[in-house]
Amino acid sequence: QSFFRSRAFLSGPIMFRVARFLLAEQLVLRENVGKVAVLKLNRPKALNALNLEIVTELANNLKVVDKDPAIGCIIITGEGRAFAAGADIKMMAGKKFADMMSQDPFAILDLTMRSMQKPMIAAVNGFAFGGGCEVAMSCDIIVASKAAMFGQPEIKIGTIPGMGGTQRLVQAIGKSKAMELVLTGEPITADQAEKAGLVSHVVDPDKLMPKAMEIANRIAALSKPIVTLAKLSTLKSVEAAGLNEGLAFEKRCFQSTFALGDQREGMVAFAEKRAPNWKDN
Repeated sequence: QSFFRSRAFLSGPIMFRVARFLLAEQLVLRENVGKVAVLKLNRPKALNALNLEIVTELANNLKVVDKDPAIGCIIITGEGRAFAAGADIKMMAGKKFADMMSQDPFAILDLTMRSMQKPMIAAVNGFAFGGGCEVAMSCDIIVASKAAMFGQPEIKIGTIPGMGGTQRLVQAIGKSKAMELVLTGEPITADQAEKAGLVSHVVDPDKLMPKAMEIANRIAALSKPIVTLAKLSTLKSVEAAGLNEGLAFEKRCFQSTFALGDQREGMVAFAEKRAPNWKDN
C-alpha cells in the first residue's frame, strides 16, 4: 500500500496541513451548480486584490467553463468583504514603462473576458475598485449587494484605469458621470450605481447569490447558441463601432439563428403555446 493511501497519512495532522495548503493556493474557487458555473475570487485577506496569479487563474477557469457544453451561464463573485478591491499595488509599484509594455499583467484576463461566448454575471458582494470594477464591467450583467461600492480610484495613486475602465464606464453611465469617477477617484454606492445604469439589481447581502443564480438559471435554460448570438450582437452596440456596423452585425446574427434547429423549435413552440425543448443546435 502506498504512503499516500495509508490511513495514518489520510487521517493525521499531515493531511490536514496539506489540505489547508492546497486550499490556500486555490485563488479561484469553481463550482458547477446545474448549468451555472460559479467562480469565486479567493484572496479575502487581501480583499481579493488582483495579482498575476489570481488573474491567470481566473482567466484559465473562464476558458474551461466557456468550453464546457454543460454550462450555460457564469457567475463571478468574491470571497469575504470584497468583490475585488483593485490591482495588487505591490505587484505594480516597481514596474516601469518598458515592463508594462512588455508584460501587461492584466492582458490575459482582459483578452479572455472579451472573447467569452457564454454570458457572465458579476455578483458584487463588496468593494469593486479599480481592476475589480473593470472585471465587473467586463461581465455582461452586474448584480450588487447593498454593501457593494464601485470606483476607479487609480488617479489617486498616480495612474489611470488600465483594463477598460475609462471606456466601459462611459458606455455604461455616460461621459459626465464617468469623468467624475475617473478624475476624482471617488466611489459610488450600489444604489448610485443602479441609478446610473451600471448595475441591474441591488439586493440585500443575503439575497445576492440567489438573485444572481435566478438570472443565470433563466439564461442557462435557453438555447446556448442563440444566447451566444444575442450576447455578441448586443455587445456590438457598446463596442467602438459605428451604428451601421453594429446594425449590420446584429442583422448577420439574427439571420444566423435561422440556420439552427433551436430557432425553428422556438417559433413552433410559441405557435403551439408550449415550452420549447432546446437541443442547443
